[in-house]
Amino acid sequence: MKLVLLACLAVIVAAAPQHEEREHVELLRDERVDNGDGNFNFAIEADNGVAMSVVGTPGAEGGVNMEGSYRFLLGDGTVAEVTFIANENGFQPQSDLLPTPHPLPAHVNELLRIAEEQRAQGITFER
Repeated sequence: MKLVLLACLAVIVAAAPQHEEREHVELLRDERVDNGDGNFNFAIEADNGVAMSVVGTPGAEGGVNMEGSYRFLLGDGTVAEVTFIANENGFQPQSDLLPTPHPLPAHVNELLRIAEEQRAQGITFER
């Protein structure tokens, strides 16, 4: 779990604005709770706009499920925010900054609809 926390903090440090040359960043908030049973939460915030909060719970097969968010300032002064879930299905970030896939062409949606109908009817194909 310490490795996960260190990795999260490394993300925050890497996301900090690089255009400012500051020698000192003041920590405005530093709250940490570890119940010792796999449940934990922490929240940190610095005066340079960087912040992160995470809630962790025990996951399947000894893993840890986490849910949280982090934010940092972009070069133009706007705030970037990412919310995420990390669990058995991997790291799942959500943000307006992340690229989104192109919409599927209409014919692909039609093929997917037909395939779903066939599955519902019990139709299978050998490979």
